[in-house]
Amino acid sequence: MALHSNPSDFCTRTLPQGKIQLKGRRGGAPPPPVMVKTADSFSGRTDSMTGDSESKLDNQAENENVVRQPFLIGVAGGTASGKSSVCGKIMELLGQNKIDHHHRQVVILSQDSFYRVLTPDQKSKALKGQFNFDHPDAFDNELIVKTLCDIMDGRTVQIPVYDFVTHSRKEETVTVYPADVVLFEGILMFYSQEIRDLFQMKLFVDTDADTRLSRRVLRDISERGRDLEQVLSQYITFVKPAFEEFCLPTKKYADVIIPRGADNMVAINLIVQHIQDILNGGLTKRLNGYLNGHNTPRKRHPSESSSRPH
Repeated sequence: MALHSNPSDFCTRTLPQGKIQLKGRRGGAPPPPVMVKTADSFSGRTDSMTGDSESKLDNQAENENVVRQPFLIGVAGGTASGKSSVCGKIMELLGQNKIDHHHRQVVILSQDSFYRVLTPDQKSKALKGQFNFDHPDAFDNELIVKTLCDIMDGRTVQIPVYDFVTHSRKEETVTVYPADVVLFEGILMFYSQEIRDLFQMKLFVDTDADTRLSRRVLRDISERGRDLEQVLSQYITFVKPAFEEFCLPTKKYADVIIPRGADNMVAINLIVQHIQDILNGGLTKRLNGYLNGHNTPRKRHPSESSSRPH
């Protein structure tokens, strides 16, 4: 029989659809279970070995039917700070960018995929560069939460595709299969507490404002069909004020701040090493609180016996 400390020492939070997330102790990882021997342990009964064997078989069968929750990493930072580049470099160093997307252990998601569907009036403003895409209300947070909860349950999810030229969602979606580690990047990834609390690690990419502006100008002109005057007007009117009001204050929630973005190989290598430890940790370490109690195993639903194609 394993005894743990008082359940009140743990932080629980109700997620949408009645899901409960069990987080670590306020002071760190949960202590190892205390094993208590009973009088039967010393009785010398001949059936003890048989009982142990049956128990091991039961545990083995149960473990085979357990799905590990993925380790969620949020990556925030200002516009064109290098969030996507940091995530891409992490994928490259882990060798995951060369693996078929059906079998990747690490996947990248972007908050840009979750812009709300605009009304006709909002779309008209957007085409004139008069809509604020850097405001928290521009994102479909309900869909983000639902997607993250499905990912935590080990389900295959469909990610929207946003067209930045027409300012609308495309009909097609991108399929993301269950993975061990999920990198989710976006300018306001930490603004909503409901979303922020789902991440086990939070990174903030901190890049000089002039560098970010120059990158955004080049990107919006070459990739999104904007002209220079429109890009600069939108930056001064919406992007810069929104960064200072909504994005920059969330820097305090970051576990790791990465100055200079993808150029900071020291920081990126440390993060890669941590992710490698997670990938190599195995189920036993996770169940023993290796990830500070954030991960809780879930029984696989019969309909999900083969979520990822082989």
